[in-house]
This record gives sequence, structure tokens and C-alpha cells, in this order.
Amino acid sequence: MKEVRTRFAPSPTGYMHIGNLRTALYGYLYAKSQGGKFILRLEDTDSRRYVEGAVQIIYDTLKDAGIVYDEGPDIGGNYGPYIQSERAAIYKEYAEKLVELGGAYYCFCDKERIDSLKDENGVGRYDKHCLHLSKEEIAEKLASGVPYVIRQNVPEEGSGSYDDLVYGHVSVDFKDIEDGVLLKSDGMPTYNFANVVDDHLMGITHVIRGSEYLSSTPKYNLMYDAFGWERPVYIHLPPIMKNAHEKLSKRNGDASYQDLVAKGYIKEAIVNYIALLGWSPKSNQEKMTLRELEEHFSLAGLNKSPSIFDEPKLRWLSGEYIREMSFEQFKSLALPFLQKSKAYGKYEEDKLLHLVQSRVDVLEDIPSKIDFLEEYGPIDSALYFNKKMKSDAEIAKTVLPAAAKALENLSEFENAPIYQALVALAQELGMKNGQVLWCVRIALTARENTPGGASEMAELLGKERCLSRLAAAEQALSV
Repeated sequence: MKEVRTRFAPSPTGYMHIGNLRTALYGYLYAKSQGGKFILRLEDTDSRRYVEGAVQIIYDTLKDAGIVYDEGPDIGGNYGPYIQSERAAIYKEYAEKLVELGGAYYCFCDKERIDSLKDENGVGRYDKHCLHLSKEEIAEKLASGVPYVIRQNVPEEGSGSYDDLVYGHVSVDFKDIEDGVLLKSDGMPTYNFANVVDDHLMGITHVIRGSEYLSSTPKYNLMYDAFGWERPVYIHLPPIMKNAHEKLSKRNGDASYQDLVAKGYIKEAIVNYIALLGWSPKSNQEKMTLRELEEHFSLAGLNKSPSIFDEPKLRWLSGEYIREMSFEQFKSLALPFLQKSKAYGKYEEDKLLHLVQSRVDVLEDIPSKIDFLEEYGPIDSALYFNKKMKSDAEIAKTVLPAAAKALENLSEFENAPIYQALVALAQELGMKNGQVLWCVRIALTARENTPGGASEMAELLGKERCLSRLAAAEQALSV
């Protein structure tokens, strides 16, 4: 049985888009699930789109995500070079060979003639003009150094069809495919040519890419067939959408892998979530490590329906990973985010981090969870209302002065004795525990949501500030 070889072939044009990372991940997972090889190849022939530093971003992102390639530009292999701009001589050789085989032809048309074929909207189609040049005319122009491109010779009739493992049978009429440029006048290939030559020479058995290439694949197959090469197996992936109408797009400023990491999403959660955007495991298990994904991934789980990038679900997954971490793991990841808080440096680090580990899903939420320790503004009296706790501002008017008195008498100002004192106060006032605890927490923090209950918040603030805030809150209620 032939070894499975998949590839990821990004263009170095900036940050790693979520869709690109999913393509890489699926290529990696399928290769690993079959005991095969996963190859990284850089498609950098379009110098206009090249972004400085983007190659390193590709290396760093794949490494960071745990997607380890077996061959690539920075590690080598038996099928290099793995950078297209270093393979120009190879493309020229095969383009000329394709001309000999009748699958392509020299085109000497200048820009003026090409532009003349376009309508008022700039849409045009090459008219095969140079296909009809004689051998003598071609030889003369080549000898004279007339600039040329090499174009694909697409049949004018018939259709190209193939079977895709996700979309099934696909057929495209040749009349809908233009004689596209394969080799540009600067000697560099277009993607349409380079991907075919490289995939064949690198022994790629399964081509995994976005569904936008479904209609282009018949022209690639024309080249495979003209050369007498075996076609690869095609696996086209549905788009990832930001909503029902718009694709997730780097051009539209949608989140990249780096953006999500910078926000404090857990890396393993990002990879886990991206794997679920277009693939469903048989077990319906949602939280899976990369090792588990390698074990469970199968092409049967791929679907052709577009996937919507659901950030709340990614948040949930990220939170699951945070809560399963050891405290030391969490601390190492959370500290840079804690340092952005106004509370940083004024409280014991470990105490703050223990408080938030079970209460954040994304690390960038940490400052907003604890900034109340240093920010204390006017309290909206509506915050005292809680239907479940049977609490409101009138209840608070009774609770706050009594709570201040109860806490003032405490010799140990720690979580457990504070909690016991407040529970005892509730009994004394003939109230439910929740009524007292809710009112005290609102008075101490001025926030509806905090990373802990009243007694935890009181301990963090300390006795002096706790009593000061209770007094201020009581005063505000009497105005």
C-alpha cells in the first residue's frame, strides 16, 4: 500500500488565518492517522503579496499548535527544495514539456492586446490567439527574445469530472475554464501550475484544500492526464463562516490564530475547536487533545456544510482546559494578563490567581474580574435586586449597617470567619443567607459579577477597606 503523503502549502502573506490552520491540521491529522507523512511547502511565487516575516509566522504557528511536519523548508527532506521560488528551473522544464505534449502553448500577446479582450467591467477571456501560431513563428519569436507566457490549452468542448471525498462527483464544463497562464513572463509559475508539478514530484497522495478550488481542479487534472501522472485523491473543505452570510476572512480583519492566543485563549483549546469546524468524531466527544485527535480523526467525519465560527463555544472549551490545568500551569500562562490588572502588585499573586482560575474562560478576562479591588464607583441601587435571593435596595438598608458592625468585631479577618459572621447575621435578622451575602457583595464590589462570594471579596479587600466600602454603600442608599 502506498504511503499517505499530505501537504500544507501556504503563501507567506501575514498571520495564520483560522481556515489555513484548519487545512494544515486536517492534513496533519489524516497523515498521522494513516501512519503517513505531512509536508510543509511554501508557495511564495507571488512577490506582490509577500509579507516580511510571514515565513517565520508559519513556522512558529505550526510549532505552537503542535502540528509537526515531517519535511519542510527549515528541516529538509528528500523532495526539496520546499520553497517554490527556489524551484523555477523545475517549473520551466515541465512547462516546456507540457507544450510539447499539447497541454500548453506559448503566448506572446502584449498587455495592450490582452486588455483589448476585456469588456467595460474589466472582464475578458483569452481567445487562444497564440495557439494557432506555426512552429516557425514560435521559434522566431523565441529566438528574437519576444516576452512570452505559457498558457494552458483547455479543450473548447466537453467537461472535466472527478470524485471528491467530501463533495462527491464534481463536473465542470471546459467552456467555463479559461486558458490560464501557467508560467509568467518572469519565469515564475502561477499557483495553478506549481501546485500540480510540486504535488506530483513530492509524491502527494491526498490534496486537502478549501472548497474554492473545486471548480479549478478539472484544469489541474488536464495537466496530470497530459503528463501521464496519477491524479491525487481530492478532499475539499467547506468554508468557515463568521455568520450565515459572510466567510471568515483575514482580509476582513477576522481573528487569526495569533490574535486568539494574544487574547488568552488556551492554545490546545483553539486547535481542538478548529478541528471541530467541519469534522465530527464518531463518539461526539468535543474536548480532545491533539493526541486524541490523531487517534480519532477520519475522513468519514468530514462534512460539506459550511461551519460557523462560534466564539462562545471556543470560550467554553478554553475554560474547560483552564479548569483542568495544574495551578502552576495556569499561573505561568495567566501572569502576563494579571500584570495588566490595576490590582497587580497590591495583593498576593497566588491568592488572586486561585480566585480566578475556576472563573475565567479566556485569560484576557482576568483584569476585568479583579479590577474592582482598585476601582470602586457609585453603586447602582438596582444591583441589590435579585429575584432568586429575594433581595433589593430596601433589604440592603437593613443589612449593610448590621454587616459593618458584625465584621468590625472580628479578630480574624479571613474567609471562613467572615462567612460564619455573615451567616449568623442572616439568622439574627431573620433573613435568608443569600439576602445578606448578596447585599454585602454588591456593597463591597459595586459589581453584579465577581470572582467569588462576599466573604472572599471581604478578605481580599481587608478589614479597613471593607468597612469603608460598607459605610459608603450605606450612605449612598440613604441619599
